[in-house]
Amino acid sequence: MTSAPKTMRAVVNAGAGGTEVLELQRRPVPQPGIGQIRVRVHASALNRADIAQRLGRYPAPAGVPADIPGLEYAGEVDALGDGVMLWSLGDRVMGIVGGGGHAEYLCVHEREVLPVPRGLSWEEAAAIPEVFLTAYDALFRQVEARLGECVLVHAVGSGVGTAALQLARAAGITVIGTSRSPEKLTKAKELGLELAIDASRDWAGGVEQLVGANAIQAIVDLVAGDYLAGNLRVLATRGRLVVVGHTAGRRTELDYAILMSKRLRIVGTVLRARPIEEKIALAREFADRALPLFDRGTLRPVVDTTFSFADVRGAHERMEANESFGKLVLVWD
Repeated sequence: MTSAPKTMRAVVNAGAGGTEVLELQRRPVPQPGIGQIRVRVHASALNRADIAQRLGRYPAPAGVPADIPGLEYAGEVDALGDGVMLWSLGDRVMGIVGGGGHAEYLCVHEREVLPVPRGLSWEEAAAIPEVFLTAYDALFRQVEARLGECVLVHAVGSGVGTAALQLARAAGITVIGTSRSPEKLTKAKELGLELAIDASRDWAGGVEQLVGANAIQAIVDLVAGDYLAGNLRVLATRGRLVVVGHTAGRRTELDYAILMSKRLRIVGTVLRARPIEEKIALAREFADRALPLFDRGTLRPVVDTTFSFADVRGAHERMEANESFGKLVLVWD
């Protein structure tokens, strides 16, 4: 192990509520266990889950800090636990965690960790893990999107949306993206979005005008709420829907007749609470199949704004304003 300080800075939810509950506090530096590495975190990113946790609506899973948010990190290996074989001190790494990412140090199992692609800054690396792993899992493991299919991505300007767009394009999949912001749709086109739909209008009708009725093989839905009726309407027979987020609400009506007659499949997904074995399997598959595409320039992280951790409240406020395109990244000064 290297000689790390005894305490570290960390963002702490000092209660449930608005951004005023966010504080920078000193906490003990964690020590790696068997098979774990300790990472000195240089950058992390903000996710909707961090907002929900701050509001008291999404508690951290067991085994991670209950009051330190943060689901991803980018940094360098600072210490090795017993039995570690994959990493060396000083290696540039990134990955996802169930919590604790908004601290200067964290410990994680070595097989969950990914190498930082060549040439990327800490800020760019921090914008990769949560959104690209989530999008990869949703597209290829949950709804099994394939070459030649047409996939609909709701909230295409979000972090997961921009990642799903790029991954699908790299796999030869036609993407239709929705957003309520014309500016975000314009930026998404710069990432390769072929067909854009203004979701503030009849987006289902817009999809049908572009590609015809019942023509969508798979949908990645980051909005939920009353989008379900339109999703069922545009899906082809035996189409697949994966719900990744529910920013528009958790409940709506389901027309079973459409679900049954089209033989549709609806899947819900979340990464945070999955067993470590599943997270390791996803990380290793992503490392083999998708990570090389960053080195080639086929995939790239999308950073909207970089904030100092001292201004974490400002980052939360920007995310809640729903103005960002891509990721909001936090860095330690």
